[in-house]
Amino acid sequence: MSAETKERWRLEGRIVLVTGAGDGLGRAAALALAKAGATVIATSRRRRKLEALDDDIRAAGKAATLLPLDLAEPDKLLPIGPSIYERFGRLDALIHCAAVIGKLMPTAQLDAETLRHAMTVNALATQALIATLDPLLQAAPDARALFLTDRLAKRGKPFLAAYAASKQAMEAIVLAYAAETRATSLEVRMVAPPAMATVLRKTAYPGEARAHQLPPETAAERLLALLAAPTLPTTEIIDL
Repeated sequence: MSAETKERWRLEGRIVLVTGAGDGLGRAAALALAKAGATVIATSRRRRKLEALDDDIRAAGKAATLLPLDLAEPDKLLPIGPSIYERFGRLDALIHCAAVIGKLMPTAQLDAETLRHAMTVNALATQALIATLDPLLQAAPDARALFLTDRLAKRGKPFLAAYAASKQAMEAIVLAYAAETRATSLEVRMVAPPAMATVLRKTAYPGEARAHQLPPETAAERLLALLAAPTLPTTEIIDL
């Protein structure tokens, strides 16, 4: 079947894990996926925010599975895969939105703990998720894994050394995983959203006008459209 005639990747009935679902794009994507008929597994380290998301999902007549997780403890992520397998038997998609930006500071003043925390949450936890979820994604006939990255995380961005270093490490991990799974039915991509009205963006650009920031709900619509596309673009980083 050609790319032109291939059917869209349906959302209804899919089992999708969304990290960082307590805030921003992760929250908006989890809610939109649930409304589209997907079975959503929503994760966040803040139980209260997960419960608020659950309230909104229930108000839409849908349901979700809530999974409180702290990505600062990667070793505790490893049981997730077996737990999802026991309940669902597979995973159709992963949307990894969770990230930390940490404190903005001159590189000369960057302390080891700030750098270590950013590397743990943004890079090590990404590898731990891949390790525990890969068998589930491989068990699905046409799974997709989207990892959110950030055009902010470029070399030479002042005061963002820890964030940039950890996101570039994450990108290296994801690119290797994408290359390793290229011959399988699993599609792995990195996605860069535009400037959004989120806590992370406000931390990085405290003076930026909100008029220049996209609502997370609009970015979530674009993300779901990408997820449902018949074929994903083959570029290393897909811009929403």
